[in-house]
Amino acid sequence: IKIENRTHAPLDFDEHTPSTIISHAPGYINKDLEKIVGLQTDEPLKRAIMPFGGIKMVEGSCKVYGRELDPKVKKIFTEYRKTHNQGVFDVYTPDILRCRKSGVLTGLPDAYGRGRIIGDYRRVALYGVDFLMKDKYAQFSSLQKDLEDGVNLEATIRLREEIAEQHRALG
Repeated sequence: IKIENRTHAPLDFDEHTPSTIISHAPGYINKDLEKIVGLQTDEPLKRAIMPFGGIKMVEGSCKVYGRELDPKVKKIFTEYRKTHNQGVFDVYTPDILRCRKSGVLTGLPDAYGRGRIIGDYRRVALYGVDFLMKDKYAQFSSLQKDLEDGVNLEATIRLREEIAEQHRALG
């Protein structure tokens, strides 16, 4: 830890294996003494790459620390697997892209490599409360037929409840 703090760089990282809950074998500091077992990777202080958030961030990090991202990982996350950032950019309107580029809008979800759902607190800045409330009402109403027909009833009821709570929170 002292070396990592002094150099402001990770001691090691795995540029070949995208991080998932099962991507690395469990690593331990002292297995017999640990109450919560396993580290993020197979060795203490070894970092994992997280390309699901955005492949460019991972490539940039590898480059900064003198490593090259595994070409197979790059190919998968540029040709076959959509990253969080690509998903976000796919839904941005031309106006949002221009505002983002000019700096009028900041804190948009492409700046964060976690999760895919944009919280409504960010959507307020993008779309306005009135639009969001109408959209929530439309989402709620669109589930009426599924509810009446008993289609995936548990999930439909749960979703309607969540949408109703979101609508109330906006009002």
